[in-house]
Amino acid sequence: MQKIVTNIWCNRNAEEVGAYYAAVFPGATSTLESRYPETGLLDFQQDLAGAPQTVAVEIPGGEGSTRLTLINAGDEFRPNSSISLMLNFDPLMFDGSAEAARDRLDLVWRALSDGGTVLMPLGEYPFSPRYGWVEDRFGVSWQLMLTDPDGDPRPFVIPSLMFSGAVQNLANEAIDFYVSVFEDAEAGGRYPYGEPTGPATPEALMFGEFRIGEQWFAVMDSAVEQDAPFTCGVSLEVLCADQTEIDRLWEALSAVPEAEQCGWLADRFGVSWQIVPANMGELMEHPGAFERMMPMKKIVIAEL
Repeated sequence: MQKIVTNIWCNRNAEEVGAYYAAVFPGATSTLESRYPETGLLDFQQDLAGAPQTVAVEIPGGEGSTRLTLINAGDEFRPNSSISLMLNFDPLMFDGSAEAARDRLDLVWRALSDGGTVLMPLGEYPFSPRYGWVEDRFGVSWQLMLTDPDGDPRPFVIPSLMFSGAVQNLANEAIDFYVSVFEDAEAGGRYPYGEPTGPATPEALMFGEFRIGEQWFAVMDSAVEQDAPFTCGVSLEVLCADQTEIDRLWEALSAVPEAEQCGWLADRFGVSWQIVPANMGELMEHPGAFERMMPMKKIVIAEL
């Protein structure tokens, strides 16, 4: 099971977004996973009674697939570039053909940029012969990169955290923190700017990475003055084995008391996490479970 799932906040259009991604990525699927109950909703949720609540998207690539969860909610949050999804088009995924990998990259780029906003044009850069950064029509950011097949293998989809504004130049600190919090975690490569670049100091990271289990995450410090704070627009959901793991991660990660609600928290950098039991869907099928969950901060399995 994929332990950490990227969640994307949608403004009452999760099914539309899911269908879009299923069309963008060859072989991808979109599945309505859950609906809001008819009763027990808070006042601001009343118009969502019986509506879709979560949509699961599976994107194939490499040795398996990557799951994204689309949260069908209101207009309280929206994605931004602070957390993007990096797509590694490795020729090894295409029988060693760099041309086939490049063609697939270009195909996905055209689909994601249709109606979207290009943040870095598709082209050749010092770190990749073909790379581009785009915000799609729903506000989700994607980085597409043609990968060096001689490098260490990486998953097709990697969440990438960008540190700017109040957390500028803290990417190094973030790697060390997350590796200390999660079990079976380790740091990967770290590539500093080496010289002042916009708000980035010489020691700030142009690129860094860390691993949690078999999943990889990327980090970077912004090279331009901007304030794209981490928000609930894109969150990281951790599927926990039991209450003990929920308690440990909650204690280690939560740093903003007012952000604690329904298993959600914000860490010291502002990154939103959902710390939930791995069988959350099954637990929510119990009569009244949704209503009992709503006033919770940390999820208490026995009370669901």
